[in-house]
Amino acid sequence: MIHLDTNYLIGLLVRGSSEAAKVDQWLVSGESLAASAIAWSEFLNGPVTASEANQVEAVLQSQIIPFAKAEAALASDLFNKTGRRRGSRFDCLIAATAILHQSGLATVNQSDFKGFTAHGLKLV
Repeated sequence: MIHLDTNYLIGLLVRGSSEAAKVDQWLVSGESLAASAIAWSEFLNGPVTASEANQVEAVLQSQIIPFAKAEAALASDLFNKTGRRRGSRFDCLIAATAILHQSGLATVNQSDFKGFTAHGLKLV
């Protein structure tokens, strides 16, 4: 399974985008896709229409992964182990969800997530 970061969710709405093309490749190869509830919330912050949200949710086959106690604990651990950077909090939440669900993370902003690879995150 591959978790999509917010920028991939947005990219799905852009005809011809590299993100949409990569998602198409993954789907053709039989890969399953998901997004953390955190990335989904960022995506819904928009601007995005209800129709666009429905389109992206259909691509994910409604695989929006909840954020719960285990994800919160790991996200806090990641935050503390990677320098306590204020701007990294949402990235910690997204990374923790992917790690706990043993999924790779697809993101345009790989540099924002590289620090988490030493703690189990797989970037795709």
